[in-house]
Amino acid sequence: MHKEEFHLKFFMCVIQSRGLVRTPQSTGREASTSSMLIQKPPPEIDNMKYLHATDGPDTVEGIPILKTEWIMTHEEHHAAKTLGIGKAIAVLTSGGDAQGMNAAVRAVVRVGIFTGARVFFVHEGYQGLVDGGDNIREATWESVSMMLQLGGTVIGSARCKDFREREGRLRAAHNLVKRGITNLCVIGGDGSLTGADTFRSEWSDLLSDLQKAGKITAEEATKSSYLNIVGLVGSIDNDFCGTDMTIGTDSALHRIIEIVDAITTTAQSHQRTFVLEVMGRHCGYLALVTSLSCGADWVFIPECPPDDNWEEHLCRRLSETRTRGSRLNIIIVAEGAIDKTGKPISSEDIKNLVVKRLGYDTRVTVLGHVQRGGTPSAFDRILGSRMGVEAVMALLEGTPDTPACVVSLSGNQAVRLPLMECVQMTKDVTKAMNDRKFDEALKLRGRSFMNNWEVYKLLAHVRPPVSKGPSSIHTVAVMNVGAPAAGMNAAVRSTVRIGLIQGNRVLVVHDGFEGLAKGQIEEAGWSYVGGWTGQGGSKLGTKRTLPKKSFEQISANITKFNIQGLVIIGGFEAYTGGLELMEGRKLFDELCIPFVVIPATVSNNVPGSDFSVGTDTALNTICTTCDRIKQSAAGTKRRVFIIETMGGYCGYLATMAGLAAGADAAYIFEEPFTIRDLQANVEHLVHKMKTTVKRGLVLRNEKCNENYTTDFIFNLYSEEGKGIFDSRKNVLGHMQQGGSPTPFDRNFATKMGAKAMNWMSGKIKESYRNGRIFANTPDSGCVLGMRKRALVFQPVTELKEQTDFDHRIPKEQWWLKLRPILKILAKYEIDLDTSEHAHLEHISRKRSGEASV
Repeated sequence: MHKEEFHLKFFMCVIQSRGLVRTPQSTGREASTSSMLIQKPPPEIDNMKYLHATDGPDTVEGIPILKTEWIMTHEEHHAAKTLGIGKAIAVLTSGGDAQGMNAAVRAVVRVGIFTGARVFFVHEGYQGLVDGGDNIREATWESVSMMLQLGGTVIGSARCKDFREREGRLRAAHNLVKRGITNLCVIGGDGSLTGADTFRSEWSDLLSDLQKAGKITAEEATKSSYLNIVGLVGSIDNDFCGTDMTIGTDSALHRIIEIVDAITTTAQSHQRTFVLEVMGRHCGYLALVTSLSCGADWVFIPECPPDDNWEEHLCRRLSETRTRGSRLNIIIVAEGAIDKTGKPISSEDIKNLVVKRLGYDTRVTVLGHVQRGGTPSAFDRILGSRMGVEAVMALLEGTPDTPACVVSLSGNQAVRLPLMECVQMTKDVTKAMNDRKFDEALKLRGRSFMNNWEVYKLLAHVRPPVSKGPSSIHTVAVMNVGAPAAGMNAAVRSTVRIGLIQGNRVLVVHDGFEGLAKGQIEEAGWSYVGGWTGQGGSKLGTKRTLPKKSFEQISANITKFNIQGLVIIGGFEAYTGGLELMEGRKLFDELCIPFVVIPATVSNNVPGSDFSVGTDTALNTICTTCDRIKQSAAGTKRRVFIIETMGGYCGYLATMAGLAAGADAAYIFEEPFTIRDLQANVEHLVHKMKTTVKRGLVLRNEKCNENYTTDFIFNLYSEEGKGIFDSRKNVLGHMQQGGSPTPFDRNFATKMGAKAMNWMSGKIKESYRNGRIFANTPDSGCVLGMRKRALVFQPVTELKEQTDFDHRIPKEQWWLKLRPILKILAKYEIDLDTSEHAHLEHISRKRSGEASV
């Protein structure tokens, strides 16, 4: 083995699985870790011991090594690869289908096989488990290919009465024992997961009965002495307590918003009122988020029945909207909507009310099962994949004393929660609603649901104040800075309207800092931002110009327009512009006003926030394109596509799109690669072409390497793949910045705008001294960001140390920990250390720290 090859294979790929990252690189970029991924070392160094980064040697047997915090022994890294040997996992989908279930099934199968376990499909849910036979079939790596982009569940789902009876569960236990399956992953709703827990609690008794009946041997009973259960929540209603989002919810919102946007155009043409009924018999999440995402006039949900005399309030609201110049009204109704007495409120009832009292041309659209269909969104694919990986680890690490758990999402983190605690809290919500304790039901839904409701009430139920002009409480200006991103307009709309509700005078600045310097400023009223939520791009105009060169003109206009606070919506330029404003305070007192930066960029590279407005829309655009390209490649066979994504030096889009689209590789700046890595990827694809999956997809971040360009990689693949596969390239370009914002971006932007304006009002009051605003403390200039499980305000000056200004990225990026999943699902031979994993938490503790998004 050549020295360089040895060095590459053992030391080059150092990246952790579930924590932060420390990858010492030639560029000097570093972060921190205690868990790593290392490509499999050759046999001659199997017994190599720990080497410390600071006092260890620079060479091993004369071969230069890359410095790392710790280099772990091969035996420890091999643990995950052998964790499943001798074990078997079954995966089933039960209850109502949901987009993203297939992503979860694919991840369970591939990660299970990766660990050495045998993995079985259970077709038709619990019915297949009871019936056995061909319904329980062993899965292969290739059998889950091309599942990722399919809606519904490929392995089928069915309601099963047999499993509710002990006799049915006895037959199911027999079918599992005979195949040596002692690990069960159930993807479904609370009913399906409750059934799984009952099955587990009875397991010992079921085995005893089977043995007495002579259906299994004593040896088989001993080998299958306990059953591990892990649940993944698949439900478009997002009605399960303990997780921020269930698999399928985001995709259902995509279907709803597509229809709402289409209906809006025809409603405007004819000045109509539309009543849209969405799913949600016991949970109003879909209706509530839809109303925020489309700026609906009213929403009816089961958790929060309308006040008495709501009919009059609704009609007044609709007529006021028309008076302000709107040509349409949108009312969203959850199918389980009720009034305070428990009487159902149907979409037809609302239509008849509007026609009778207002005489408006009113139509009803019941969306029905269209919400369950279609391609899963990028969010649901990534969520399903992450949950599937964690489910396998939870199953294989389980013991007889480990309670059945559910893998859920909290902020951007995967957590394990006791299954029955979550089920019980979900039942508590239903009981509270049945008992007419609606405030309690709302609290049990969690802080995220409550925040959605509070923002909705402010934007839809509070009567807009009459503009007071100069006599308003405060004057706040709103602007966009940097490249356009979908969702910017939703953030501006929310900021303006919350500001007006608080009695402030709100100004909008056109063309960013350049417009602020030139005085391109005007006052915005309530109707100024009407209909902005669903519009892409930047209605205010946005430029990358920074403020430093125009401090004098900017200061003059701040004084001229009496601006007392500034909300800056944008990307890295908005952040660096904020830093320049802080520096400028030393020279110009006029710049001593509070400001807050709302991250909005497709690149997701703003320090201080795990997510940026606009990134989700760009990600879905890339996924849609990759789906079509994969379909083309599947038709022509033996074809590899190289796709270039945006993002500057930040590899977020390439990595997450790779995970969501099932890419074979994703080249990014944060994880340096060499010509030998490229060669290894080509060899991987050559091997893949010998299987039944004869296509390839490779993503490249636009600035991942100045020498290994998209053209270079395309030419290399074309040359090395000659006679085996063809290569094609596609540069997606600015299409990633366009399009209507996704429901996630609309909702995220709306709540970020509301939170920013609430902070601004408080900060202006704090800074009021001697008859004027004077803010010169570090916490008066902040970035509002999503950090793990919470929205937090962080002073821009404190974020400087966390920023790599040369490459315009944060030094630490949470999503790097997902890259091992991308590699494992693409069948790369790597070893995964599992010493750090999602520990089992209790739901009460989890909800107290829940993200407020």
